[in-house]
Amino acid sequence: MKTTDKANGSRQSFRGQLTLLFGGLSLASLLGVGVYVGHIATGELARFGGELLHTSARSAADLLATNLRERAQEIDLLRQLALFTRGDLSAQEMRQALDLRKTTHNEYAWIGVTDASGRVTQATDGVLVGAQVEHRPWFQSARSGLFVGDVHEAVLLAKQLPNRNPDQPLRFIDFAAPILDEQGQLRGVLGAHAHWSWVTETVESIVVNRVGQHGAEVLIADKAGHILYPFQHAGLLNLPAGASPQAQSERLQWSDGAEYLTSMVEIPTVAHTDLGWRIVLRQPLDKALAPVKALRQQLILLGLLTALACALVAYRLAARISRPIEQLARAARMIENRAGTPVYPGDEHASEITQLNHSFQSMTASLLERERELSQLNTSLEAQVAERTQALHRANQELENLAIHDALTGLYNRRRFDEKLREYVQLFQRTGRTFALLVIDADHFKHVNDHHGHQAGDAVLQQLAQVISGSVRITDFVARYGGEEFVVLLPEPQDRQEGRVVAEKIRVAVSQSHFPAVGQLTVSLGMSFCSLKDTSETDIVQRADQALYQAKQQGRNQVVVATESA
Repeated sequence: MKTTDKANGSRQSFRGQLTLLFGGLSLASLLGVGVYVGHIATGELARFGGELLHTSARSAADLLATNLRERAQEIDLLRQLALFTRGDLSAQEMRQALDLRKTTHNEYAWIGVTDASGRVTQATDGVLVGAQVEHRPWFQSARSGLFVGDVHEAVLLAKQLPNRNPDQPLRFIDFAAPILDEQGQLRGVLGAHAHWSWVTETVESIVVNRVGQHGAEVLIADKAGHILYPFQHAGLLNLPAGASPQAQSERLQWSDGAEYLTSMVEIPTVAHTDLGWRIVLRQPLDKALAPVKALRQQLILLGLLTALACALVAYRLAARISRPIEQLARAARMIENRAGTPVYPGDEHASEITQLNHSFQSMTASLLERERELSQLNTSLEAQVAERTQALHRANQELENLAIHDALTGLYNRRRFDEKLREYVQLFQRTGRTFALLVIDADHFKHVNDHHGHQAGDAVLQQLAQVISGSVRITDFVARYGGEEFVVLLPEPQDRQEGRVVAEKIRVAVSQSHFPAVGQLTVSLGMSFCSLKDTSETDIVQRADQALYQAKQQGRNQVVVATESA
């Protein structure tokens, strides 16, 4: 009955199918148009956004190159003044001229002059005066011509100049030019360190005004593709390997796993120096294509509203056609659920519906009779299956019991003992939970079999198993190891003395028991304790066997505890 209900619930009515058909067709049509329009809009928006990024990057690169050339030309013109070519390079007037230049152009962090040997003779604010800079790249390169250097961290100036950004090291751009006398001989070098922040602020001034509000991020990369700016990306972020230098803009996946609309422009040569810097603008693709997403959402909403309107029209049209069929379906459900007298459609409908109605009523009586017969048969089969299942469960339990118990004594067998010993060893290795092994062997048992027969021997083993089981603790594990040998696993003995007490209890109980047809019987016991030196479970068994052998050698009917090194 429940299966039929689910089947009926999973099927759509004719009215519902027609409604879904019209609604689905209209929705699919509008979605198809939306996808096509979205595809075109995505391409156009990506192209427009890429052009905007490229234009901004180009403007930033040109402005930065222009500022760098102006600073280089300024240093080149300054070193040609008479104060530098003929004056005293260490004079106070030189200090005043340099301070004035630094005050006028706040992009400079330090301006200084050196003599021909590389000693700083005068500098702004007197910083580094007297210091030797003959090994600095800007001094070495400027001896032969105008020099513009790559960005670098402060070395000599790090502790002498204030850092406007304490979360990152001081970084500079070097400008330097040779100071020549009237005969063209080298008098010294004029050098200047410009703040790296001046470079980044120049680039940011262009980008923020143009594309900053659209989520675009500006980066500065060196020749190798390493990010120089922003500092938080330095050493962590590189340009994507698949970037094309010829493309104005392209979609690239960066190392953070996100996809960006990216444009890269190389900074032109400055003073015959190719710095290799690249202005990189990247905009998250989801932000670049956000208008397209909004358009798609509007198209989807329009499609849903249109589909709803078409579905409503289809619903009303299908209702007039499907009403008698639905009445017939309700009658079938009432018969199925025994829910009273069903109401069938009248004969005023089409002849096909009337014929279906009459056929349905005659078929119902036949089906109900067949259902009653099947129900009786099903009840009989279920009873047989339940009976067979219980029998199979009992058989499985018996097989499982036989697999782990000894058939003669009822104790656990050798197989179950091996599994339990392996569990104890693994638990000891993981948690340090100790245990002891006791191996018990009946003394002169061969004499029992030889003089009293194997049937008497089996009876002795059965009684011996009962005595051992009754002498151990409830937590101990007892098994028949084979023949007349038994084993006992003692979990977590407090010390060796506790283990010996259990073993002695077994020995005394056996020696004081009376065995029919045999009389008295004694056992020898070998005991060993787990050790960190054990490599496998066989080690503790071997020690217990050796202790049992010693008990036999020393006269039987006694307990011998193996030492750890045994």
